[in-house]
Amino acid sequence: MRQAVPVFLVLLSIGVFFLTYNFVTMIIHYREFGPRKWTFGEKRSQLLIDPVVQIPEYAKKEPKKQRRLFHVALTATDAPYSRWQCRIMYYWYKKKKDLPGSDMGKFTRILHSGNPDNLMDEIPTFVVDPLPAGLDRGYVVLNRPWAFVQWLEKSTIEEEYILMAEPDHIFIKPLPNLGLEGYPSAFPFFYIKPMENVKILRKFFPKEMGPVTSIDPIGNSPVIIKKDLLEKIAPTWMNVSLKMKNDPETDNTFGWVLEMYAYAVASALHGVQHILRKDFMLQPPFDLETGNKFILHFTYGCDYNLKRFDKRSYLDGPPPRNLSLPPPGVPESVATLVKMVNEATANIPNWDTT
Repeated sequence: MRQAVPVFLVLLSIGVFFLTYNFVTMIIHYREFGPRKWTFGEKRSQLLIDPVVQIPEYAKKEPKKQRRLFHVALTATDAPYSRWQCRIMYYWYKKKKDLPGSDMGKFTRILHSGNPDNLMDEIPTFVVDPLPAGLDRGYVVLNRPWAFVQWLEKSTIEEEYILMAEPDHIFIKPLPNLGLEGYPSAFPFFYIKPMENVKILRKFFPKEMGPVTSIDPIGNSPVIIKKDLLEKIAPTWMNVSLKMKNDPETDNTFGWVLEMYAYAVASALHGVQHILRKDFMLQPPFDLETGNKFILHFTYGCDYNLKRFDKRSYLDGPPPRNLSLPPPGVPESVATLVKMVNEATANIPNWDTT
């Protein structure tokens, strides 16, 4: 019996060692990489979160039924390519705005061409100045943060929240306010990968600001955010965008998604993290079904039966009315896109003169 005691103590010591080692390893990993992002899954009521991060008490409860209206805002140019997309987007906004489940408020097209265009009477529009000539270096999207800075400073916005959207967004369902108090909501993009670009991002998000995991895998759109938060983030977003564009390594690496990374970095610099909502948006043809998504983003070309719907095929003018419908077997998301474009173009007056 006496011989069993030392054996027991040895086993107990080994167990304590492994428990202590695992605990210390967990702390070191947490300090190095930071907490994981928390996200809503496919169901609105299902909150998925790393146990290290505490869920706010109000987030544990079902959202209240009161409406929290958000202002729908998108930036645009006066080019035909931008105008016809805005007309389709605004058509579907009007169709979904007042349906049950919607928290959609008023609408503004922020026109950063500097002058009014021929859609002023059709779509609520606020004209702002473009960046000084040459500053965007051919990257027109760089005007987006500057446009939001001007709009937020000069316009009267009644809603407490803002949805930042784009011309190639189509509302397929009434959109509720997906954000929570202090936490904007955003769509996670598979190609925004902060952890694969640590070296570059540290130029704009230094170590003293926290782990790179504080940078969300998002762009500025779609995002639903409180107006006062966006007023703080927007100037930083603009400055970070310009700095990134002027850094050759960053410009070459991020390319056309540079401004998206800039928004994610600017948010992190202000300590703002987003609820990542995969149900916010779908992108055909990669997403095969519309499912329970709210916005259809038609940024990619969709091929079917030797036919193709690609917005870039209509740079100089709008697509024709009554596009050929996809044949059976084509993803439902692609068929839905073509049908919704056809409905909009059939009902928008003077479509051919866009």
